[in-house]
Amino acid sequence: MAHPRPLSPHLGIYRWRVNMLQSVLHRLTGLALCLGALLVTWGLIAAADSEAAWQVFTGFWGSGVGLVLLFLWTWALLFHLCNGIQHLVRDAGRNFGPPTRDRSRSPVYWRSGRWVIAISVALTVLVWVLLAVRVQAA
Repeated sequence: MAHPRPLSPHLGIYRWRVNMLQSVLHRLTGLALCLGALLVTWGLIAAADSEAAWQVFTGFWGSGVGLVLLFLWTWALLFHLCNGIQHLVRDAGRNFGPPTRDRSRSPVYWRSGRWVIAISVALTVLVWVLLAVRVQAA
């Protein structure tokens, strides 16, 4: 039997935009931060348990996989923070009036979305450079 009504167009009709990427990344980084909190809990339990448990924990985080996970977790934290700040600014209603809604140019929040991603990457690199300098000095 044929469907009497057409299906909704779903995602196939939308062009991928930076605000869609931000939305997906915000959800994924929130999930990553929750999983990272479990790993922090592992560290606290290892520190309270025994020297052997702590050695296993530090051995994992000192490995290449552990360092990559820490780098990504740092980026997730900083992206989530920057994106949350952008949401607070946008919730104030800035740049959403009739003059900025015309179809002759891209909305302001697309440009700020690119900035959020760029700033979160730059802050992550800055944090890790400062950590590397600190480790070298010690």
